[in-house]
Amino acid sequence: MEVTASMVKELRETSGAGMMDCKKALSECDGSIEAALDWLREKGFAKATKKSSRIAAEGLANIFVDGNKAIILEVNSETDFVSKNEEFTDMIETIGKSILASDATDLDSALQVKCGEETINDLIVAKTAKIGEKLSLRRFEILTKNDDESFGAYLHMGGKIASLALVKNASEEVAKDVAMQSAAMKAQYLDSASVPADVVEKERKVLIEQAMEEGKPADIAEKMVEGRLKKFFKEICLVEQSFIKDGDVDVKTYVANNGGEIVNCIRYEVGEGMEKRNDNFAEEVMNQVKGE
Repeated sequence: MEVTASMVKELRETSGAGMMDCKKALSECDGSIEAALDWLREKGFAKATKKSSRIAAEGLANIFVDGNKAIILEVNSETDFVSKNEEFTDMIETIGKSILASDATDLDSALQVKCGEETINDLIVAKTAKIGEKLSLRRFEILTKNDDESFGAYLHMGGKIASLALVKNASEEVAKDVAMQSAAMKAQYLDSASVPADVVEKERKVLIEQAMEEGKPADIAEKMVEGRLKKFFKEICLVEQSFIKDGDVDVKTYVANNGGEIVNCIRYEVGEGMEKRNDNFAEEVMNQVKGE
């Protein structure tokens, strides 16, 4: 029986398995959706749908550069153990390079990018079934540069933290130093102008309350707050942080001393802001025994 695209689509939506796996299942089962579902379950491909509601807050971040274009991305797994799996790291490389070579601008379009005969979404579903954990592409960002600009890439803790910097009129070495600074010192914003007004206002209120608790008059408290806000910016803003290789200068000055300026810097820390999985080892073992 001829396997049509609509049949493959129906089986994919029902099973969650990859396109090529669905096509093969239908071919093996003479086009029967029901039989094909059983075939996929026997092979383990349909297990991916059972894992869709699980928490995946581990994984790795990585950076790929091709000429004047670079991508930083985070791909999640349920456990740190899987993040050390070669099959998982190979998948991240395929995803990163495929998106980098595409015109994708958001997660939806990225998941439909082709990598071989399948899409990235198909690849993730297939690997979820094979590896046995929920896997997901959480986020990515692409930077492009001009010829007078340089990328700096830095991975920390084996890819648990990734930082991609872009500097103008400075070398790749300087850019890498900026990326390393961001990764190590957890810079949240590029500069004070980048800090959202509500974040500044919240910090200002906290600092005023602290000053008042110290018994300072309101006018003195206001002046103290301005000084403390500068210290706050120095902690969270990349360009204002003390340079880790030379504490006598800030990062902006270090780059300027090398003839350049910082254009952008993106820092990813795996699982930041996500709910972490609460492992129950006994339950996990029982689930494995039951084949769940």
